[in-house]
Amino acid sequence: MTHIVFCDLDGTVTGEESFVRVLKTFSPALSGVLIPRMISRTMSLREGVRAILESIESRHYPEMLASVRNTPLRAGFREFVDFLGERGIPIVIVTAGVEALARTILGGFATRVYGLYGLDLDTGSAYLKVRSGWESETELVSKPAVIRHVLEKTGGGVAIAIGDSVTDFEMALACPVVFARDRLPGYLLEEGKSFFPFGDFFDVMRILKKSVLA
Repeated sequence: MTHIVFCDLDGTVTGEESFVRVLKTFSPALSGVLIPRMISRTMSLREGVRAILESIESRHYPEMLASVRNTPLRAGFREFVDFLGERGIPIVIVTAGVEALARTILGGFATRVYGLYGLDLDTGSAYLKVRSGWESETELVSKPAVIRHVLEKTGGGVAIAIGDSVTDFEMALACPVVFARDRLPGYLLEEGKSFFPFGDFFDVMRILKKSVLA
């Protein structure tokens, strides 16, 4: 049976919430108000992320990219990519943040993933403008829409979600197999959605070998 891994970036592949850090750095006042509302799910990600990003002057875009270079990756990620490659299992990185920031963070790993999906920024005006081909009523990057797209493109398979926070909630609900850490388990418990808890990618590999791919 074919499996396809759909993995969040910030706080999942990375050891910290790098996109949140960028938002707080370049739009601190608005981030302080809106990020807690998104976390509590009283404001949609679509509304909140757009508002914060579009409050940032375009002249800061190079600084935003520079600020995420050398972001530490979670333990075991390199081994996890090798593990999947050896088994012919595609990995797709789906970020609720900016695709260019994700590519900067991933570096050489960006060429080893099946796909990388996120939002784009138009820097042609005084302030950043959000552009996304994956926008839904609640998200700027609808992770379930990306999952459907990839499954159609690849001919289907068992979707495995790996995530950590509110931006991964809809993705987790759309996948039969879920690995969750940090805030995501709390959201999933409220919905009665089963998941495997994990700390790093060594945990994910161990559970996949024992319980999913066996």
